[in-house]
Amino acid sequence: KGLDYWERLKRLNLLSLQRRRERYSIIQVWKMLNGLAPNTINIVFYEHQRLGMKATLPPVNHKAQSAVKTDYENSFRIKSSRLWNLLPKHINTVTTLDAFKSVLGDYLRKVPDTPPAPGRNGHSALIPLL
Repeated sequence: KGLDYWERLKRLNLLSLQRRRERYSIIQVWKMLNGLAPNTINIVFYEHQRLGMKATLPPVNHKAQSAVKTDYENSFRIKSSRLWNLLPKHINTVTTLDAFKSVLGDYLRKVPDTPPAPGRNGHSALIPLL
C-alpha cells in the first residue's frame, strides 16, 4: 500500500508492461532470425563484423503524409527492428532460445524501467522518443 507503479514494479521485481512488450518483440525477432517463427514481415538481417546480427530498416518516404510516416514508425517491423539493433553483439549472436532469453533479461534489468504513470514523468522505452 502507498506505493506508486514504479515502486511496486521495483519491489516485486517485475518489468513494466512497456518493457515486457519490448522484450517480447525482441524475442520474436530472434525467433525469425533463427527460423523458429515465420518471417512474414520480411525483416532482412545482415551480419556486421563488430556489431553482430542487425536488421535492415526499409526507407521511409519522407514525402508521404504524416499519418503514413506515423504508421511506418509504429509498425511492428520497424519498432522491433530498432529494438533488435540496440542489442550488443554478445546478445544478438546467441544461438539458443533459453540462453538468449537469459542474457536478454540480464541486459534489460540494467536499463532503467520507469514507464510513464499518472502524476509522474518517465520514459522506459529502449527506443528514444523521436
